[in-house]
Amino acid sequence: MVSGRIPQVTQVVRQTTRDLRRHNRAALLSSLYLRGPVSRLELVAESGLSAATVTNVVSELIADGVVAEAGSVESDGGRPRTLLAVRPEFGHVVGVDVSETHVEVGLFDCALGTLGTVRHPLVGTRLDPDEVAGLVRTGIAEVLEGGEPDAVFGVGIGVPGAVRDGGIVHAPTLGWRGVAFADLIHPHIAAPLHLDNRARTLGQVESWRGAGRGAERAIVALLGVGVGAAVATAGPSHPGITTSEWGHTVVKAGGAACRCGSHGCLEAYVGTEAVVRHYADRVGREPVIGDESDAELARIVEEAREPGPAADVLAETGEYLGIGIANLINLLSPDRVVLSGSAGAIMGPAILPAVRDAVRRHALGYLAERTEVVLGRLGPEAVALGAATLPIAQLLASGGRTG
Repeated sequence: MVSGRIPQVTQVVRQTTRDLRRHNRAALLSSLYLRGPVSRLELVAESGLSAATVTNVVSELIADGVVAEAGSVESDGGRPRTLLAVRPEFGHVVGVDVSETHVEVGLFDCALGTLGTVRHPLVGTRLDPDEVAGLVRTGIAEVLEGGEPDAVFGVGIGVPGAVRDGGIVHAPTLGWRGVAFADLIHPHIAAPLHLDNRARTLGQVESWRGAGRGAERAIVALLGVGVGAAVATAGPSHPGITTSEWGHTVVKAGGAACRCGSHGCLEAYVGTEAVVRHYADRVGREPVIGDESDAELARIVEEAREPGPAADVLAETGEYLGIGIANLINLLSPDRVVLSGSAGAIMGPAILPAVRDAVRRHALGYLAERTEVVLGRLGPEAVALGAATLPIAQLLASGGRTG
């Protein structure tokens, strides 16, 4: 009886040892990726693992081609410390931003360096899932043209809605309810596919590589045609990311009509098309909407350099955005708020002083004093870049295993 149990005990021990090695490898790779370049000594201090364990794991990662030495820094009185970093050329990822007005597809290296992007407007598609999926597939083929498809270890897609059950999308702004969007893409690509809410993926990349990096609790505001927010909370490896329908919180009772069917929503005052419509109403012309709304918003920002309707509209936009941010500050007490997304990149620099002033007046003083409001640093392709973090996150969780 006893001898019959020994193999079971041995198997459990082996399984536990293998799990521990996998956990250590994932934890160290995540720390190195999110904080790198770092030295072995810094990895020991941060992880709490022994120097021998860190040395062994790092040696494995270097042997597998995931990590490489990246220069050195002077140490205090000792030999220079060798720095480590994830190799950008280890593999490529594709990030796809599906918005209400366009599909943008980017090809990125393993360090999230941009290798190429394409953008297709959603004109005449009626936002039909099959047609949108067709543009996604076309965009992926375009960014991979002439490259090495086998080097791509994952495709991430950010959508303006909730993703359930491995790829079922509920996106009211697109008119989608229970759309099996992943099934329309996955049979046509060789790499693993990942879908998530685009505000969440934007929050993740701003925390990893952008203006949210290093914050204990950062709120990343997605400003585009739609408006959303992601809350990134610092964790031992990956930041924890949660999202909210911040754009549909009411900032003015009985205010402007919102596309969600309510009135006075924040999105009805600070979303790209909302700003364009408010400007058009003031000057008595038809609004420029759809994929051209970004270009029109840029024109309004340029015109707002001089007093007039454009300057008035942006002042009002900054006031309402500041009110919305003040509400978030009072509720969640972040240490940083990041204005990101396409509209954030276009109008953020122009309205930032007004936003900060409104935050100061509407948030509780002691909370506003310890919260900085800053601009995103990742540019107009930030949401596609955020989608690319989905396969990267899977790579880190697996300890650098792509198979």
